[in-house]
Amino acid sequence: MKLLTFLAKRFSWRAHTQTLGEAAASASQVEGGTRDAVVVFLHAEVRDQGDEAGRRALRHVLKHVKWLAGKRGFQRVVLHSFTHLGAENSQPEFARDFVEQVAERLESSGYEVLQTPFGWFCEWTLEVYGESLAKVWKEI
Repeated sequence: MKLLTFLAKRFSWRAHTQTLGEAAASASQVEGGTRDAVVVFLHAEVRDQGDEAGRRALRHVLKHVKWLAGKRGFQRVVLHSFTHLGAENSQPEFARDFVEQVAERLESSGYEVLQTPFGWFCEWTLEVYGESLAKVWKEI
């Protein structure tokens, strides 16, 4: 699992091109945006697909996102599946389900979670705070 996370002043997106045939975007995912959020670019890899590896990756992703959100007291998170952080992509179904699990767990902990459409290229606008922790790369 690879993560590129940002403490964003502002983040917005618009779906551009569908990349997976079965990837339908809900109306709330086609276009959106928020302020003061942790933006998570997430890349699920082949090695994350096993039951034990998947549970470990989920635990570490949640811990990292909550830790980073706590640095600015943010309660909003944007999840974006981003398969350009590594070379060995997981199966799309695993990545989609993993992102959903992360969203559900964060929501159950009181976070507002937004998701870009899975299986789509998007255009973004990203404005990031200046401190070092506002841009964090993490390999799990």
